[in-house]
Amino acid sequence: MIKYTILLFGLIFSVHSLQAQTIDGRVLDSSSQAPLQGASVIETGTTNGTSTNTNGEFSLTLSDESDQITVRYVGYQSQTITISGNEDQLEILLQRQAVSGGEVFVNALRVDDSTPIAYSNISRADIESRNLGQDIPFLVKTSPSVVSTSDAGAGIGYTGLRIRGVDPGRINVTINGIPVNDAESHGVFWVNMPDLASSTQNIQIQRGVGTSTQGAGAFGGSMNLQTALMRNEPYGEINTSVGSFGTQKFNVQLGSGIMDNNWQFEGRFSKIDSDGYVDRASSDLQSYYFAAARHGDRSLLKADVFSGSEVTYQAWNGVPEPILDNDADQLEHYINTLFLDQESADHLRDNLGNRQFNEFTYQNQVDDYQQDHYQLHYSYQLTDSWIANASLHYTYGRGYFEQFRRDDNLSSYNISPIEIGAETITRSDLVRQRWLDNHFYGTVLSTEYTEDDSWTLTLGGGYNEYDGDHFGEVVWARFAGDSDLGDRYYDNNGFKTDFNVYGKLNYYLTSDLNLFTDLQYRAVTYRFLGLRVDGPTGDIEDVTQRDKINFFNPKAGLVYRFADGHRTFASFSVGGKEPTRRDYVDSSVDSRPDPEILYNYEAGYSGTFNRIDLGVNLYYMQYKDQLVLTGAVNDVGGYVRENVPDSYRAGIELEAGIRISDQFLWNGNATFSHNKIDEYVRFLDDYDQGGQQTETFENTDIAFSPGVIANSVFAHRAGGLTTEWVSQFVGQQFLDNTQTESRSIDSYWVNDLRFSYEFSNLPYVKGVNATLQINNVLNEKYASNGYTFGYILGGEQHYNYYYPQAGRNFLTSLQVRF
Repeated sequence: MIKYTILLFGLIFSVHSLQAQTIDGRVLDSSSQAPLQGASVIETGTTNGTSTNTNGEFSLTLSDESDQITVRYVGYQSQTITISGNEDQLEILLQRQAVSGGEVFVNALRVDDSTPIAYSNISRADIESRNLGQDIPFLVKTSPSVVSTSDAGAGIGYTGLRIRGVDPGRINVTINGIPVNDAESHGVFWVNMPDLASSTQNIQIQRGVGTSTQGAGAFGGSMNLQTALMRNEPYGEINTSVGSFGTQKFNVQLGSGIMDNNWQFEGRFSKIDSDGYVDRASSDLQSYYFAAARHGDRSLLKADVFSGSEVTYQAWNGVPEPILDNDADQLEHYINTLFLDQESADHLRDNLGNRQFNEFTYQNQVDDYQQDHYQLHYSYQLTDSWIANASLHYTYGRGYFEQFRRDDNLSSYNISPIEIGAETITRSDLVRQRWLDNHFYGTVLSTEYTEDDSWTLTLGGGYNEYDGDHFGEVVWARFAGDSDLGDRYYDNNGFKTDFNVYGKLNYYLTSDLNLFTDLQYRAVTYRFLGLRVDGPTGDIEDVTQRDKINFFNPKAGLVYRFADGHRTFASFSVGGKEPTRRDYVDSSVDSRPDPEILYNYEAGYSGTFNRIDLGVNLYYMQYKDQLVLTGAVNDVGGYVRENVPDSYRAGIELEAGIRISDQFLWNGNATFSHNKIDEYVRFLDDYDQGGQQTETFENTDIAFSPGVIANSVFAHRAGGLTTEWVSQFVGQQFLDNTQTESRSIDSYWVNDLRFSYEFSNLPYVKGVNATLQINNVLNEKYASNGYTFGYILGGEQHYNYYYPQAGRNFLTSLQVRF
């Protein structure tokens, strides 16, 4: 495969005579003549495409063999246009569809330029050009204010993202309007949905609180994915990728197009394997996707079924700082003060300077999980102005992670001490599995009414239930005592309900000025096995707890278009978010943390000047009772997050795009921010004197919140060849909230180089696309994530661990379309 890929790229770069045609145009609503920002303009039968700017304008260079473009926009009928070569400026008028494709199920949650929200759209063309096997967080990493991370270091396996410095547990994610965030941890585990990007039509990222949506509260942003390509014509695709670290991806996609009976089907099967950059951080991923839809005159019935299974070798613990720094003396300090056993100490010493170090050596130290998603959607156009949508969903997840535990306490596993001769055994090497078996189901409803160009009202809501079992088993022990295989050393259940209703009104005060309001009520109940302190005795015992929280989340703003292609907005939003499972389980009713509240102020401008697009957004995110780790021990002995009364994120987001010439394009964005906690009290265990020592920090940086995030994409298109140089700079990040230089992630600047060539007019196929992507082409040595912990023992001790990312590496892909 690699030999043929090299030969293929040899052919690509030997092409020396390229004739190209560049077309410019504008995409408008056929009724209102309003520009359509974010419409996809694609060279028909290829992945070569672009998106319209805020003024609906685009510029696209076609290959010498092509004379057609296809224009698509959510909620509108697609158009295929033949280019004669005589057009100076195309004006393309798109007509609204009564009920179009799957986009009707995401419209209630999405925004456009009439909404006072900071947002970005990632089109199908953008997704396809970047989709070489890496997870979705790496496909959207050049979006404003986004930082992506990878435990394995290569963008496959356990990956995540932050928006404006906000962690994944505070970013709301929905697929076709259905919530994806785990109901208890609030995180999104992309590893459970491998290659979902191949079945994703588009993605919208809203920064800040955003509009009302389903599921977890958005405290830094929200992501909505629309799946199903739903192409009108039958199609087939075969996609293969190979790359560094044994990475291989294969998928096949088939679609029926719309048949005579108005039914439509599509499906995909994918297989991805990677050894990972970090030693043994392998991923064995499989997934499938199936969609069926029936198009009526005024209705759409659609079913989505997708599933992912993963077996991932754990790289969760990261790499100790002295191994990355090749510091033998510091490594000995870690070994001695962490009281490591001889085998673990030797393993560290043997890997001094090894950036690919993995602490784990047990052969089956894996995460093994499968997640199945079932969605049923129905949309009906009641009148030309009124549409109603309803969805049912069910997600089933089950699996475990397995761990080898050296010399662990038997009492932690309900195993009695073992008498062997005169010796009493209380500790043993063992292997444990910790299981999840959970069900998530519910319904989502919305309806939208539009009164000409005067106002649009959207009403919606949803009710969801989560029922999750948590249990653990010892599957092997050197000394097993009186235990039996299958015994559970813990077994409990979490049950959560989530109800919300919302109303959104977009009212046009004039043709240039509109008012947006959005009111949401959300009620959450959670029943779980927690802890209680017995008053008279002080004993800590397990007890079932229950909590109920009500949120009212209002949002309002104005949008003003003061000239053709120029837009400005301002908004204020409120968001509320409940604590996570760990916050609840490791606390009592008395020490349980309060919910978090966010007051979000946004103001922005975007405009088009001939060949230049500009955008600026100001934000101020004021938190009340934000939950952060302080190191404090609560009344049941748990290290849990505590509420800090006042903290904030304030920043400016800049975006620009320049059409330098018909062939050269540049797009970039940058975020400059301050992210502060007014007053933070750090607790540190004191093993010298007992108890804990405290230290107060004022006006200190919030952990993992870089002050600068910048992206640049420089593209050159000539004929079928597209070349892109992609750069990202991420500023310094602190590992904790003390703003201590010695506990931080260094800033980094990473560059990727991508070549893509589109072969057209080939026999038997509609097209072939070959892509070569060289990641980290300048071989930057950097880490994108980490953590720290410490205590007092013979003085203050601190230990830093990092997640190093791969140096120079490559991915190459071949796409064949039928």
